[in-house]
Amino acid sequence: MNSKILNSQFSILNSQLYHMSERLVVTGSQWGDEGKGKITDYFACRADMVVRYQGGNNAGHSVMFDGKKYSLQSIPSGIFNPKTVNVMANGMVVNPVSVIAELEKLHNQGITDYQLYISDRAAMVMPWHSMLDGASENLKGDAKIGTTKKGIGPAYTDKYSRLGLRMGDLLDPEYFAERLKAALEVKNMELKMYGLEPLDYQQVYDQYMEIAKILGPRICDTSLLIDDAIHSDAKILFEGAQGMMLCIDHGTYPYVTSSCPSAASISQGAGIAPKWIENVVGVAKAYCTRVGEGPFPTELFDETAHEIRERGHEYGTVTGRPRRIGWFDAVVARYTSRLAGIDYWALMLFDVLSGLDKVKICIGYELDGQEVMAPPSTIHKLAQCKPIYIEMEGWKEDITGCKSYDELPEAAKAYVRKIEELTGTKVGIISVGPDRSQTIMISESLKAF
Repeated sequence: MNSKILNSQFSILNSQLYHMSERLVVTGSQWGDEGKGKITDYFACRADMVVRYQGGNNAGHSVMFDGKKYSLQSIPSGIFNPKTVNVMANGMVVNPVSVIAELEKLHNQGITDYQLYISDRAAMVMPWHSMLDGASENLKGDAKIGTTKKGIGPAYTDKYSRLGLRMGDLLDPEYFAERLKAALEVKNMELKMYGLEPLDYQQVYDQYMEIAKILGPRICDTSLLIDDAIHSDAKILFEGAQGMMLCIDHGTYPYVTSSCPSAASISQGAGIAPKWIENVVGVAKAYCTRVGEGPFPTELFDETAHEIRERGHEYGTVTGRPRRIGWFDAVVARYTSRLAGIDYWALMLFDVLSGLDKVKICIGYELDGQEVMAPPSTIHKLAQCKPIYIEMEGWKEDITGCKSYDELPEAAKAYVRKIEELTGTKVGIISVGPDRSQTIMISESLKAF
């Protein structure tokens, strides 16, 4: 797709817009699975473009509207709106086989009218990546990271070792063949080291040339597409995957993902200038969850954890694994708010806490006899941190029908205010149920998006 077509598309779009230019970021602020799908879907209904800027098909989330549930992995949440341009940007690692399967599943659910573009510079997840991911994880034994074994880490590794293939390579069969042969020379040796069967060049080549026929028309320079949208006063929603505590740089390393979910990585991951990034919404559950291995300071192991897990349906979208449950961690929230420049919290699954006699919030950690107010850099130290809690009154009322902040019970409002006080960040959105309509919008600036 050439720039003239892209410019023409957004020139037409621009003539139909009646709003000011706006860019909004939705990013996870805990360990992922915070409910980003619902919030991105909520804003995607109003957005001209939705951009996914990092991660891969290891990042599942669910969206529910009109009584139907849809599960997404790598495709942006604007896919349900025919007028929304959806972009899988260069910061992602894209598994084209998974993308096609995901589109087919959506098609079977009646989602057939959409706009989707994939960056020609996005790294590809190839067949050997998932094979190596699983073999490496199994070899670690008790020291396993807890990956989804989707090949995301190995794909990012190949990207940075300059051995990886990119989506744009599919558009040049001769160049793709050259790159594939070079990659398989190394990767087949690695597969043999793990006791796995090597991959056949011709089979892989033929498979991906068929993929090119299907996805080729969607592959383009998406940074240009996004830039055109910015200069055409389009509303753009940037969608992150996972959560900040899984960030490769700032998360609970090594129990992290292989990219940076922060708003700070959008410029690189989407191919736009840093000055265009504004209005960051940090998605946080009203409690905490985590999937996989790694320290989790506020983790609960009692009946309360079981009750929250079942009421919140806390099982992984991609893996089905039960999520670990903990109280809201204001130490983590302060930390991720500072790193990502969060302007407002979207407080998710707030209704799940209804019915509890007491609710707790972690306000600090005790480490080596001292109080610390930020997560230490090593998991060794973080695992030694003991949460310091405050306890607050719970609320018995059913809040799933509340349409405004004022309708919430006083105890629930006190909980919200305490989170704002402890984190220094306002709560702009409260979710009181899975459906789009069960969303309380507090912030006037977010209402205007």
